[in-house]
Amino acid sequence: MGISRPWQLAGLAALLLGLTAALLFSGAAAAREVSDPGALVRWGLPISKAIHNVALATVVGGLIFAVGILPRSATRRSKDDDGPEHPAFSRALAVAAAAGAAWTLSAIAVLVLTYSDVAGQGISGDAEFTQALVYFMTDIETGRAWLAVTIIAAVVTTALFGVRSLGGLALTLVLALAGLVPAALIGHSSSSSDHEGAINSLGLHLVGVSAWVGGIILLALLSGILTASKPGTAADITEATLRRFSALAGFAFVLVFASGVINASIRITNWADLVGSAYGQLILVKTAATLVLGGIGFMHRQWVIPQLGRKGSAFSSRRVLWQLVVVELLIMGATSGVAVALSRSAPPQPTTFAPDASPAFILSGYELPPELTPERWLTEWRLDWLWIAVAVFGLVSYFLGVTKVLRRGDKWQWFRTVNWVIGLLVLTFITSGPPSVYGRVLFSAHMVDHMALTMVAPIFLVLGAPVTLALRALPARGDGSRGLREWLLVFVHSKFSQLVTHPIFAAGNFAGSIVLFYYSDAFGFAMREHVGHELMNLHFALTGYIFVLSMIGTDPLPRRAPYPMRLVLLLATMGFHAFFGVAIMGGTNLLAADYFGNLGRAWGPSALLDQQMGGAVAWGIGEVPTLLVAIGVAVMWSRSDARESKRTDRAADRNNDADLTAYNDMFAKLAERDAKLAERNKLEGR
Repeated sequence: MGISRPWQLAGLAALLLGLTAALLFSGAAAAREVSDPGALVRWGLPISKAIHNVALATVVGGLIFAVGILPRSATRRSKDDDGPEHPAFSRALAVAAAAGAAWTLSAIAVLVLTYSDVAGQGISGDAEFTQALVYFMTDIETGRAWLAVTIIAAVVTTALFGVRSLGGLALTLVLALAGLVPAALIGHSSSSSDHEGAINSLGLHLVGVSAWVGGIILLALLSGILTASKPGTAADITEATLRRFSALAGFAFVLVFASGVINASIRITNWADLVGSAYGQLILVKTAATLVLGGIGFMHRQWVIPQLGRKGSAFSSRRVLWQLVVVELLIMGATSGVAVALSRSAPPQPTTFAPDASPAFILSGYELPPELTPERWLTEWRLDWLWIAVAVFGLVSYFLGVTKVLRRGDKWQWFRTVNWVIGLLVLTFITSGPPSVYGRVLFSAHMVDHMALTMVAPIFLVLGAPVTLALRALPARGDGSRGLREWLLVFVHSKFSQLVTHPIFAAGNFAGSIVLFYYSDAFGFAMREHVGHELMNLHFALTGYIFVLSMIGTDPLPRRAPYPMRLVLLLATMGFHAFFGVAIMGGTNLLAADYFGNLGRAWGPSALLDQQMGGAVAWGIGEVPTLLVAIGVAVMWSRSDARESKRTDRAADRNNDADLTAYNDMFAKLAERDAKLAERNKLEGR
């Protein structure tokens, strides 16, 4: 029982049929009147992209199965088993390696065909074509993006043929997901009304699609191995595999559907464009297919998977299971083809800069916001969907964990939950609210954004103790595979964690990275480039979180500093922040001058005066939260001493002050010895 090879290939056929039908419907493959590259390029490019997308998804799916779903060992059940690999584990990595080779070759094909499509000329082997292709790869954004994808694909494929440790495979999975970033950056997002929102929503969409589609492909290709064992036996991993993937697929469905709706709303701003354009109609087809796939996944989770472990119905349930997987494979193949055709179709909204685009729009991607007033510190918002997704995921996961802990009869302090919710709200306000909007045009607002991201949000998030909650709520696995709980413990006890959470390193990183960032080209890169801006947010959020965690956190850490050392480090960081703020206040050179000096802002203070005001903000906002953390350390120190005193008193009550009696006896013996020594000295006449 399982999915036979012809049905597995039927998914690829559905992909090509869906792609062909969508291209013909939208006219995206029709010959151009001017600069037509030829039929080979017009049809070869979308087919290469379709193969590229499926291969990438298969690589991601194979790595996800190997890293977090399947057991590594076929015999023992320890986490670090060096015994023979489980057949499903070996098959998943073999499939991922083969898909990696296809990913690399298809990325090369897409790179060459994209240049031919942009240049409007057919593929040629002459020197002029080669030189122009090299220029395209090194100097044009689209070419550089596909070159980066090709390099990432080659590195991932090489790793898949040699890496077998779970830690190495996890890093390979992260690198494979990084291959989605260039595709998100060069989608229909160069100059839409919300280009960063389009990039973030598309990136989230690609992550969800890769995990979902790749997982279905892996299930189809592993079906023979999963059905080889007898249902209900210890060797049967079908139910566990389906249950784990079902949880991942449910998350992927929500991510794909929500990000797809957001991305489509940015591209299409009215109902007429949605129902009246080929682009909008393809979106409706893709949305309907996504909902059908979500319904099939719901059937898996609610009806099929619970039947797999029941006697008498396991075999019939498996038959229904693989039949539904085949249906999913076919629908996903056709939907993937529609998605590629959609990327080749022109959206109703323009995706190029207007000839009269303002300097602010060219530099930041957005027009200047209105002049900053006190009430606009609450009203001017620009949603950052990446951080909103992080906040929503954190909120839902936390409440699910709390619910599970409480249902089990354990306690969880409401104080922690309230702090976690406040922390996520603050994080959302910082990344999507006025601090982010005005932080792109005012250095002072940027410094509010930065300091709040580094010092305010982390305090509440740390007090929420998310790691402690996860360790209590997540079940431990006994089959040798690594779930979220196991990976969390691996990370907490890793050498990397020991380094970054070391109190001295955390404090040095917290203070020193500010200077390295603002007095280098990294600041200008973060202001001009979307990737740099998001990396800046991630770095300073993590830097602040780790520092606060090492000071007042209750989550497990490899090492904690003594309380006196924590206070010393806090005082040192306060002094450093003051020094940094004063240096900015007194500076006469404009930081990131090519950005802040060219925005064309006609309101507010000059760029240099605003920067000096930002120095005062850095000094003021940086000191208050640090002082609060210092007070928290002092309170924890006092409570620790009080607990130690109570422990000592309880021990004294149990042993009738044996320690105090021994202590007094020691002094009595010393006094007796001194008296004898004095008496002997007196007798000797000294």
